[in-house]
Amino acid sequence: MKTEKPYTELCTHSLTSIHYRDKNLVDDILGKKTFTEVMFSQILNREPSEDDLKVIDAALIAIMEHGLTPSAISARLIYMSAPDNLQGGVAAGLLGVGGQFIGTVENSARNLRELIDAPEGIEAAALAMVQRHRAERKTIAGFGQHMHKPDDPRAAKLIEIGMQHTGFEGKYLQALKVLSAAVDKVYGKHITINATGAVGALLGELNVPVELMRGFAVISRAAGLVAHIAEEQRIPSARHIWDVIDHEIPYKGDGEGHNKARDQG
Repeated sequence: MKTEKPYTELCTHSLTSIHYRDKNLVDDILGKKTFTEVMFSQILNREPSEDDLKVIDAALIAIMEHGLTPSAISARLIYMSAPDNLQGGVAAGLLGVGGQFIGTVENSARNLRELIDAPEGIEAAALAMVQRHRAERKTIAGFGQHMHKPDDPRAAKLIEIGMQHTGFEGKYLQALKVLSAAVDKVYGKHITINATGAVGALLGELNVPVELMRGFAVISRAAGLVAHIAEEQRIPSARHIWDVIDHEIPYKGDGEGHNKARDQG
């Protein structure tokens, strides 16, 4: 069986032009479109509306910066170790976009998609999902924020922006609302929707495939990590972080002489 020869739809060039998909880079894009517009159309292969751009910008900004989290600390430490390799620090930080931080955008959207597709209906499926997570002592992606009580203000604003989008079907936003009610009911207290939970719903409404959502988190986080390295260049903190760890995490083992020597020093 003959297989189709691989091809690309993303970019082509000649001696006198470069094209992004069907747009001439020089004549149609440079000076006329924003980075967000071009990124959106390159990834999703469609032109964004004004509402789409408002939503995707809000989502990317909301998860760009999280302070001195593991990914930012990693970026700073690696940059300190190899200051001639800025991209290495950023890459190290991006490896932290996973199932515990930032990458939960994808996990949240998967849960919402499961509820939307549930034959028994969203309400029943949401209740069963939360009960299952509680029985298995698992956190529910998109819920909980230790720094913000009773609600994550970022999530509330993102949902508000999403509700203003006239082109959305609203299925993901509705599923998030129903899931939130089920979470509060099962746990007997209010647990906030967090920023990544709201972002997952918005990307779902934009018809971003779940398998690509973490890519948007990577794009957003990369900007935040470059900012951390820029600050590291001006106000170094990586060596202080290293020193704190070296003194606060004690050695336990047979070489107690090492600990005594260090304490005396």
